[in-house]
Amino acid sequence: MGSRERQITLTIARRLAGALPAARFGLAPGRVRRAAWARALRRSFEDLGPAFVKLGQLISVRPDEFSDELVAEMESLQDSVPPLPAAAIREVIQAEFGADADALWDGFDDEPVASASIAQVHRARLREAYRPVWGDVLPAGADVAVKVVRPGAEATVRGDLAIARRMAEGLVRRRLVRRVDPVALLDEFAESLDRELDLRREGRFSDRFRFDFRDDARVTSPRVVWSRTTARVLTMEFVEGWRLSEIDAARAAGVDCFALAVHGATAFMRQVFVYGRYHADLHPANLFVTPEGRIAYLDFGIVGYLTPAERVNITQVMAALVYRDAERALRYSDALGVHVPADRVEAVRSGLGRLLDGTTRADGTRDFAHFGLGFLRLLGANGVAVPSGYGLLIKSLATVEGVARALYPEIDIVDTARPFTTRVLGAAMGDPARLRERLPAALRAALRELTA
Repeated sequence: MGSRERQITLTIARRLAGALPAARFGLAPGRVRRAAWARALRRSFEDLGPAFVKLGQLISVRPDEFSDELVAEMESLQDSVPPLPAAAIREVIQAEFGADADALWDGFDDEPVASASIAQVHRARLREAYRPVWGDVLPAGADVAVKVVRPGAEATVRGDLAIARRMAEGLVRRRLVRRVDPVALLDEFAESLDRELDLRREGRFSDRFRFDFRDDARVTSPRVVWSRTTARVLTMEFVEGWRLSEIDAARAAGVDCFALAVHGATAFMRQVFVYGRYHADLHPANLFVTPEGRIAYLDFGIVGYLTPAERVNITQVMAALVYRDAERALRYSDALGVHVPADRVEAVRSGLGRLLDGTTRADGTRDFAHFGLGFLRLLGANGVAVPSGYGLLIKSLATVEGVARALYPEIDIVDTARPFTTRVLGAAMGDPARLRERLPAALRAALRELTA
């Protein structure tokens, strides 16, 4: 066992041992005991650095595989670390561009505005005007955010990931885990990490997002300065505004937050059902309300994609929620890769029926989170594997509902989705290939009616 592997093992063991009194040495009721272990594991992940912080974030979007207590703890995991000295960040910039930061930008601020596990963000000003891929020209002197991958972050994260994978393989060999496949989870994490370590991917998605919402004056994302962007440095428009956690300040400034709640939920539905690509890491730090009353999407490090067929199938799952149709939810979830074994179908159908009966709130609106997250937990409890994309989308929809309801408690996310789901189903019904596929069955049904 190498020194880093020993450090990881000892850190986790020390935190878990420290949780023994809160867990009453294993004698506390289940929920109290699980909460104590979850809190200890979250703290150990914060102690261990970037790879484990990112792994915790992945756990937080998998309620199908992990307990409610662990998911809740990992949702609160802070991706915030002490900043590196500016000299280290300037070295990365020098290596990427062959020039000092002061030659590339005016007024490069050595004090970072944000410092996370993978990257650090500094404020600067453009030396000359820049025409972005989409949107108005950024004038000389415009404030920009310069996001820089921390030196050594990639090697550290990949090294820790390799160690974590060996440890996970050991747990599987010893049959110490049952419900969760830790090796598959780490493979999923590795794919996500590849995307996040190349900042050009984030920049391209931001440009695509701006184009998608070019006709919407209330939704925006930062303009990217490609002449000052590489895999390890991303320069983008600096967005002023309030985080969602500061929404009272936005209200005091005259922003109509109720209208923004509805519009923001609608914008997310447009991403999912119209474009098939969506921001999958929505939390207060990634959504700003600007002084002009716009919603600004930031940090496209984690995104989701849906094919046209998947959009049709997720629309049918939403329809199952409206009509309380457990059979429809199971049929179209199966088409999305959620395959329930024959011997578990009845148990899952029964549990799903109970979930659907409990999705209407006292005010008559639907509770998507109750249905969606409950469905994921139900599948996990019955040993049904959930594709990562399906779990990510359900969690994202539930998050959007929670954000919107914090601003406008009476919002119904299912009603918000209705115009988009209707459009998706209408297009699917008119698809020539689908018509050719269904025509024989329709003709046989018509003949039976005529000859009855």
